[in-house]
Amino acid sequence: MPTDWQRALAVVAHPDDLEYGAAAAVAEWTGAGREVAYLLVTRGEAGIDTLPPEESARVREAEQRASAALVGVEQVTFLGHRDGVIEEGVALRRDLAAAIRAHRPELLITLNHRDTWDFGERAWNTPDHRVVGRAVLDAAGDAGNRWIFPEQLGDTGPGPWGGVRWVAVAGSPEATHAQAVGDASLERAIASLAEHRAYISALGDQEPPAYARELHTTMADAAAARFGGRRCVPFELFSR
Repeated sequence: MPTDWQRALAVVAHPDDLEYGAAAAVAEWTGAGREVAYLLVTRGEAGIDTLPPEESARVREAEQRASAALVGVEQVTFLGHRDGVIEEGVALRRDLAAAIRAHRPELLITLNHRDTWDFGERAWNTPDHRVVGRAVLDAAGDAGNRWIFPEQLGDTGPGPWGGVRWVAVAGSPEATHAQAVGDASLERAIASLAEHRAYISALGDQEPPAYARELHTTMADAAAARFGGRRCVPFELFSR
């Protein structure tokens, strides 16, 4: 993975998406003094079957903020699009371009936009992940073009931002790069995922800390087998 950058913006559909895909890498980066902010397109209100949407949104937003803090992320923003039915199109691109122009990142991070996951067998990806991932790739270019969404560029607004140099896609079945992670970053990522207590508890009987540890160590070890024997987080990297 490139290391000559200072600011990153991670854009995903739901609370917990980053904890499943990229948290150990985020911990590695913030530990090295880089700045990472999170942008969540929804509040995750459709994610817990046993909770009404408004209650689920409140719980999951709080869990996401606490989770982000454990890997050194202080800024967490929610756009409020509807969970489960995020609409592909100009409105989403507009919101993401505005966020990119405001944050001015060199690196964008998102989650798998491909049709499938590769967990040893092909599994169909969800519409929200596919839509948001593709929109992030598009908005990276939109943000730098002053004639796209020019209403955002008034006298007091941010200017165009053409400084996005890479988009890194976590969880992609077509990974091209990887960020090596040390034991400390892996432990922070495990704690970060375990912070999503309500969501994980709704999945089954396993305790969140044990669930998070098994998942993260399994993923890091599987990635190590592909990337030189070192525990790491794989990404599909797009250059801008």
